[in-house]
Amino acid sequence: MPPFKTVAAYAPAGVGMLAVGIVSEVFGPHGAALPGFDFALCTDRPGEVAADCGVPLSVRHGVDRLAEADLVIALPGAGFRTPPAPPVLDALRTAHARGAVVAAHCVGTFALAAAGLLDQRRATTHWRFAELLAGRFPGVTVEADALYIDEGSIVTGAGAAAGFDLCLHLLRREYGAAQANAIARDMVLPAHRDGGQAQYLATPVPEDGDDVRLAEVLAWARENLHEPQSVAELAHRAMLSKRTFARRFTAATGTTPHAWLRHLRLSRAEELLETTDLAIEEIARQVGYGSAAVLRDQFVRRRGVPPRSYRQAFTTAPR
Repeated sequence: MPPFKTVAAYAPAGVGMLAVGIVSEVFGPHGAALPGFDFALCTDRPGEVAADCGVPLSVRHGVDRLAEADLVIALPGAGFRTPPAPPVLDALRTAHARGAVVAAHCVGTFALAAAGLLDQRRATTHWRFAELLAGRFPGVTVEADALYIDEGSIVTGAGAAAGFDLCLHLLRREYGAAQANAIARDMVLPAHRDGGQAQYLATPVPEDGDDVRLAEVLAWARENLHEPQSVAELAHRAMLSKRTFARRFTAATGTTPHAWLRHLRLSRAEELLETTDLAIEEIARQVGYGSAAVLRDQFVRRRGVPPRSYRQAFTTAPR
């Protein structure tokens, strides 16, 4: 049975049309790419719901579908400063208590906080409203720079287009990297954006060609993961000192060169584990690790399971 057989998204009054489009696109029909989802858009009372741009949406399902779904997503709405009605909060709590995964992105996170589901947990929201969330719900640890935060049965995401990051992460977590990447390619999106919200805030326009060279170096690194890549070598390719390169790199990606490369190597290893019969030693070589033991160590640290167990759980290669 698919991990998410039924998916229900809560659309409050003034729901963001972008958010509705995101969940409909990700969890809508994808042919043979994924098992079909039973997707439902829900609201307080079935009927017409005005979206944020004034367009009326016809929503057929009530909050009873929220309490029954395997995955529940609270969408952002214009009236997020006022808590949802008690039946909505009860439905969110019931779904979580039953074992459903409950998620939200942007100001939809406020609904989960109002339901008490974020108490003593980490969460994120749109960076513009992070202070408001933290001030209103002091029991929540708000991490304003994260694109999404996975707390197991509770997952929250940042604002606007970060809803794609949240949904693709959920697919990647439950179905594996290859399936999530296929959906991302279908939507012409990166399967995973590195860094956090900070890299998408306003930054000065570059005054020289350093950023262009940095982009070229990142592209080279992606295409040559099998090569040993030190920060010194990458800095040399960008024609920058190590210190300047590290500073420019972090400003552009929101993470360090070491963390970025590690994520890239492990993501590529995931795809090879899922879609090929290559030996673990060969996969380690192709992603730039010196041995299968090194790959295993990094995989267990970052993914929580050894490569062989990951392959057994997510493989799509013919045996």
